[in-house]
Amino acid sequence: MQAAWISEALAASLERHSKEGLSRQLMRLLRQWISDGRLAGDTLLPASRELAASLKVGRNTVLNAYEQLQAEGYLSTRHGAGTYVTGLFRQRQQTPQLARHLPLGLSARGASLFASCGLPQGLSGAFAPGVPEIRQFPHHCWQLLLSRHQRQAAPAMLNYTADGGLPALREVLAEYLQLSRSVRCRPEQILITNGAQQGLELVARLLADPGDIAWVEDPGYAGAHAAFRGAGLTLLPAPVDAEGLAPQRVTDPRPPRLIYTTPSHQYPSGVVMSLSRRLALLQHAEQAQAWIIEDDYDSEFRYRSQPLPALQGMAPDERVIYVGTFSKVMYPGLRIGYLVVPDALIDAFRSANARLYREGQYPVQAALADFIAAGHFARHVRRMRELYRERQQVLRQALADSAAEQLALSPGEAGMHLVASLPPGLQEQSLSQAAATQGVWLRPLARHYLATPQQQGLVLGYAGVEQHAIRHGALVLARLLQEQEKNDEQAATTCQRLPAGSTGAL
Repeated sequence: MQAAWISEALAASLERHSKEGLSRQLMRLLRQWISDGRLAGDTLLPASRELAASLKVGRNTVLNAYEQLQAEGYLSTRHGAGTYVTGLFRQRQQTPQLARHLPLGLSARGASLFASCGLPQGLSGAFAPGVPEIRQFPHHCWQLLLSRHQRQAAPAMLNYTADGGLPALREVLAEYLQLSRSVRCRPEQILITNGAQQGLELVARLLADPGDIAWVEDPGYAGAHAAFRGAGLTLLPAPVDAEGLAPQRVTDPRPPRLIYTTPSHQYPSGVVMSLSRRLALLQHAEQAQAWIIEDDYDSEFRYRSQPLPALQGMAPDERVIYVGTFSKVMYPGLRIGYLVVPDALIDAFRSANARLYREGQYPVQAALADFIAAGHFARHVRRMRELYRERQQVLRQALADSAAEQLALSPGEAGMHLVASLPPGLQEQSLSQAAATQGVWLRPLARHYLATPQQQGLVLGYAGVEQHAIRHGALVLARLLQEQEKNDEQAATTCQRLPAGSTGAL
């Protein structure tokens, strides 16, 4: 397959009427592609006869190019196996990644966005946050639905579309949101997106201008920060307390255009926005003529009560944009999210989404509609809710058993992670770095702050972690805590023994 792509790329690059001969063009193109890493070491090239036929040139044209590059050390021939790029270019494929550290030519907005695009290294295992249990997803049932709709897909499903999503999916989704989340919506108000992140980007681009103010929860979701920075907005931290986002604590007097919040289960603190705070936020948004973006990313997983009604359903006007996703309740690779948009805006959102991002995956959307309508979705959510409840208890007990009980844990009434507050003096960054060397991922709470961090802590994901891995991770964390405390005690003792005025330097 790779050889076929090489042939097609060469055919598109050759200039038939150039004064430079075809053989010399082949040599130049292959030499350049190998040097800049497009063709990595040990890549198999097309056989000379096949490449000549594909390019519609004589075989000697190809042979001359191959032989010259072999003489220069770019290619090597393996008896009975073909012609390959020399192995010494194996490391060249790493070169393009260096560009990430040299953002030359970026705009000011691009540089700001680049700075906020660091992704966590630990995407699975203990204690990667935000990762669902994928292994127990009903893959067989899902694959049957997918296969059926892919086989039976009408031509219209495979063409460009601008409907805002498959009508069947929007219908079952509207019913689900009305019954489970008290969202006020009709199917026509729902826009299917390629994940919640795309939905946030679309909201920022359509409802705010570059330089406008966006309030973001502090600490909060880094993905929202990136989406708003990418739209050129000015981000202001809105402090979070025990009742959720606190508008009265925002010190900057400039009115916001957008207010981003996760009221049902604040990310990452885990607090639930109180009724009085919800009413106050709605009133503040009305006075400021601001849009509220309600991100309801994991409301299905609530352990001590029924999921709380969405803020959107409480709004007396259509001032709340509701954002949802299937990444947490099904699996991240599905890449299907959705927006609930006011009637007055849905046409603009649908058109902009189709133009900027294109729509697609209609057979997948059809399978998802059936998955929900047949009850598979609700059953899977119930199973995962019980499983995550068990795993949270295992994590709490494992930390207690491993002598890490000095960590103050968040209530854990909902969601897929806990926040462990660190005692004064312990450093979350050094703990995180030490744990990573042992395959345990500890997300520092400081990464979620836009302003100066007000609390030291760790975000511990447990949903996608099996019980034995949870216990192992707790032991690693407890051991690191003990080592850091011991080191701090030794440092304090050393300082006490030093003569007055001494710095301790040798």
